[in-house]
Order: sequence, then structure tokens, then C-alpha cells
Amino acid sequence: MTLIVGLGNPTKQYENTRHNVGFMLIDLLKDDNFLDVSSAKFQGELFKYGKILLLKPTTFMNLSGNSVKAVNDFYKPKRIIVVHDDLDLGFGVVRFKKGGSSGGHNGIKSIDNLIGNDYERVRIGIGKKGNAANFVLGEFSDNEKTHLDEILSHCKNAIIELLESDITTISAKFSLKKSIQI
Repeated sequence: MTLIVGLGNPTKQYENTRHNVGFMLIDLLKDDNFLDVSSAKFQGELFKYGKILLLKPTTFMNLSGNSVKAVNDFYKPKRIIVVHDDLDLGFGVVRFKKGGSSGGHNGIKSIDNLIGNDYERVRIGIGKKGNAANFVLGEFSDNEKTHLDEILSHCKNAIIELLESDITTISAKFSLKKSIQI
């Protein structure tokens, strides 16, 4: 079983913010085949199809680990893939890795503290401007929005292939290394 976690914040207030690219990607991956298996014990929206679980923690970003740990403890997936925004990567840059540091990302810190860091990550660059907290909780600019669907579609294709491959192969094939100038 594979658990794919998209990080973000619940509620309409945060729906279109940079911090919610993980949620956006889960919504793109989820189709009518996925059954809603959410439960209060999972502290998130959980969808299942065959051996694939899609999770959107509803604990707010800084406590994402609580939801991931609950699902991990119950389903015991062999593989966990976490999709999240990354301030340290320019807008449009996409990187893949396994393990490593949180890079200051509070959602990743929370997961690392509760289950360790032995999981795969899809890092979607959002760039950085001004105050980090205000920036990640801000909505994408109109310029950014013109590229966002393409970036998310690219990441969806990468994850679909990643389900049948390894992170090194997918990194070589799907990493986007050049920022989109906005």
C-alpha cells in the first residue's frame, strides 16, 4: 500500500494559498474511483482506491504529522510520498527526494517528529518574497496562476509514474530545475 499525503491547511480561507499546493495535487489525483474512508481518528480527509491512499490532513500544517501518523499506524503503508510547497525553490521548480531535513517547513517537521523522515517527497517550488509566513499563506498571483495548472499536472504525471518506479528514476525524468519568472 502507498500513502500519498498532500500538505495544506483546511478551510476555505486557505484554499488557494501557496501553502496548499499539496492539497491541490491530491484533488487532482483523486477521481471517482477513490472512496472516501475519512474518519475522525485519521484527522484528515482520506481516500482509498486499491492499494493507494490519498490524505489531506485537516490538522493545519504545523500538526500534519498527527494525521500522517494515525493513517500510518492503521494502514501500515509500505511507502509514503509527501507533496508540499518549498520556499527555497523558485516558483515552478519541482524536486524529488527521500529523507533529508525539513528545510524549516513546519508540516515536514511535524511528520519527521512523529514517524521519522524515511519517506519520499515531492517539493513544489513557490519562491520566496518578504515575510515567509505571510507569503505562504497568501494566494498565488495572477501570473503564477497562469502556470499553476501546468505545474500540478506535471507533478500528477510524476506521481503516477512514481507508483511504479523509484524516486531516483522519477527525479531524473521529472525534476524541473528552472524557475518560472513572474
